[in-house]
Order: sequence, then structure tokens, then C-alpha cells
Amino acid sequence: MIQMDSEKVMERVAKGTTTLGIIFKDGVVMASDRQSTAAYIESRFEKKLHKITDNLAITTAGVVGDLQYLVRLLRVEANLYEMGNGDLTVRSMATLLSNILHSNRWYPYIVGVLIGGYDKGPKLFSIDPLGGLGSGEQFFSTGSGSPIALGVLETSYIEGLTEQQAIELAEKAIGAAKERDIYTGGKKIDIAVIDKKGFRLVE
Repeated sequence: MIQMDSEKVMERVAKGTTTLGIIFKDGVVMASDRQSTAAYIESRFEKKLHKITDNLAITTAGVVGDLQYLVRLLRVEANLYEMGNGDLTVRSMATLLSNILHSNRWYPYIVGVLIGGYDKGPKLFSIDPLGGLGSGEQFFSTGSGSPIALGVLETSYIEGLTEQQAIELAEKAIGAAKERDIYTGGKKIDIAVIDKKGFRLVE
């Protein structure tokens, strides 16, 4: 991979998708569109919401090859950890990925990732291509449509959302991005809920 400066890395991650995570009263809702875009629409079925373990998942924005590799790597690392140590916390997984990305900062993975899950309560983290770890917010969004999605989330999010309210808000935010961002689209919106019962996709 050709060495890139941080500004160019962030610029490339900002193109091509919209993903988000929302903390609600009893868990986390994560959502993404399905469109993969380069100079044209490569795929309208690209999966960007991935289950890593029974209690956590990630959404991905950026270069597809980098993202697919990192998803495989995180699944292997999680399985290895859980065989010897029990359940992996959401923060531990976020820290692991942050360390992986930071250690490759001179030849970075072109990715923007959200990690969300449930352990002793809902957790949500945002990680940039150089390993910067964002936390403390009740919602995050990545990708080219994130300014539009964040506008919806900022105006509509309230403390103590129910699961159904969070699902509807996620759908509304991704839908708004699909309407106004040319890089966001696809045939469907993927939405998942992660709570004390585990990970499940919303049909």
C-alpha cells in the first residue's frame, strides 16, 4: 500500500456509505446501507454490518478489502480470547482494533468503524483509520452520508429511547442519507439490535 497522509486517508473513508450506532435504554442499535461505490456503484448488496461475537458487532465504512480483512481478523481474535478467558468486553475489542490501526498508521487501513455491543450495559465506540477511539456519545455515524444522518439523530434522539424507537430512528437517519447522499444507497438497510439477549438482525 502506498503511504498516505492522514488527511487523504480521512477523505477516502468519508466516501461511499452511511453507518450508525445508537444507544437505547436496554441496548444498542446498529445500522448501515448496502451500497458499495467507487467511480460507479460496484454493488447494491455490500454487507457493512457484521456480527463479531454474540454480544458485539461492527459497522464498516471505507475500502472494502481492508474492511473484510479486519472483520476476519477480529473474529479470529475474539474466538481465541474467548476460548481461554470467557466473554470479551466491547471496550476490549474496541481497544484491540484501535491498537491494530494505530500500529499501521504509516500504511493505514482506509476504514472508519463503529463497534457496539452489550456487557453490563450498552456500549458504543467510533474508531478512525489511525486508531483514534471515540466514546461517550449516545450515537455515532460514519461515511459520506454521516452529516445527514447525524442531523436526523441530533434533532430526534432522546434519552431513554425504547428498542422500537431506536430502530425507527436508525431507519429514518439512514433513509435520509440515501435520499441526499449519492454514495449511500443499495437495495436495503441492515439493522441489528444488541442487548442482554445477544445479537439479532431486525427483519
